[in-house]
Amino acid sequence: MRPQRFSKDVVIIGAGAAGMMCAIEAGKRGRRVLLVDHARKVGEKIRISGGGHCNFTNRYVKSENYISSNPNFCRSALARYTPQDFIALIKKHGIHFHEKKLGQLFCDGKSQHIINMLQNECLSAGVDWQMPSQVQKIEYSFANKENEFSNHKFSITTERNCIEAHSLVVATGGLSVPQIGASALGYKIAEQFGVPVIQLRPALVGLTFAGEDFAEFKNIPGITIDAEVNCNNASFRENILFTHRGLSGPAILQISSYWQPGQMLEVNLFPEQNLQQLFFENRKREVILPNLLARYLPKRFIKIWCSKLFSNMLVFSQPMSQYRGNELHYIAEKLHRWSIAPSGTVGYKKAEATAGGIDTRELSSKTMECKHVPGLHFIGEVVDVTGQLGGYNFQWAWSSGHAAGQFV
Repeated sequence: MRPQRFSKDVVIIGAGAAGMMCAIEAGKRGRRVLLVDHARKVGEKIRISGGGHCNFTNRYVKSENYISSNPNFCRSALARYTPQDFIALIKKHGIHFHEKKLGQLFCDGKSQHIINMLQNECLSAGVDWQMPSQVQKIEYSFANKENEFSNHKFSITTERNCIEAHSLVVATGGLSVPQIGASALGYKIAEQFGVPVIQLRPALVGLTFAGEDFAEFKNIPGITIDAEVNCNNASFRENILFTHRGLSGPAILQISSYWQPGQMLEVNLFPEQNLQQLFFENRKREVILPNLLARYLPKRFIKIWCSKLFSNMLVFSQPMSQYRGNELHYIAEKLHRWSIAPSGTVGYKKAEATAGGIDTRELSSKTMECKHVPGLHFIGEVVDVTGQLGGYNFQWAWSSGHAAGQFV
């Protein structure tokens, strides 16, 4: 039996944050829009985000909060649809929210309120849905007239039907959190059309450590330390969390997006204090070094850290008054610059985002359209634009979806 055939102006593959935002904007312009997704439930990544309360944006979004091989690409979309624009939308729907820290905005209630809002906006804009529905094949044709691409057309074959469309938007997300349906479909579509993909890797993810140097730290899971973590000229000051596999916590998730295999991390365990001064003030006291440090850091951590730094237990167990000045200087430097070498990450299953993706040099920053395949647009996480932790990735979804929605 031949599949049913019908036409739409716009087909959007992926009914997540970016896909729904694009559908809303295109529908408002009177375009006939169809959202296609392989999942049974819409917006699962929205639902699980922010502990179920959705960190939907950040008040202080700047292009510097994003990682890309083409750093300026995101500026245009972010400037044309801002956090204030999305805040206005949720206020229109009566969704209450609060700021936790560093500009991070969360729903007072459940993430489902954001999903419901987007679905209602799609309904008002006349958007149609096809879920669950697997995309099986995409074909592209154009009439070779005065303008080589003046009459292009996409044919999208799914398990249900075949849809012809003038514009195709790929909003399929990245590889992170495969347990809720993440797939490589967007990258496969890019490959089909000859669109380059920047190397993919887990981002906003915990780091693992191998070897004896870190083994004992894995025995203190759950301990957190306020620290500053540095790598590749990036620096983040928040908690680090010890786990059975290595390190996690906000500061580690942030730096993981900048870390590359084989590189060292530098951790300042005393970001607010000058240890040289602290040691000088306690040099004449009989307090031993671990006890002095344990006033500021967890005892179990200090015990392991000191045992790694000193081979002789008696050395770091002696009173502060018995240390020479150069020894205290060395210890202070090590605490301010604790160098550790991750062996890898905990992978896409635990990652909050995917770094890399569709090469933005092949896209228009104004329309998100492929420069060499008219009518083909890529938006959201599938693109090589990765935000820092704190609502930035959702803002990229809203902004890039809005940008494409104005032109599809």
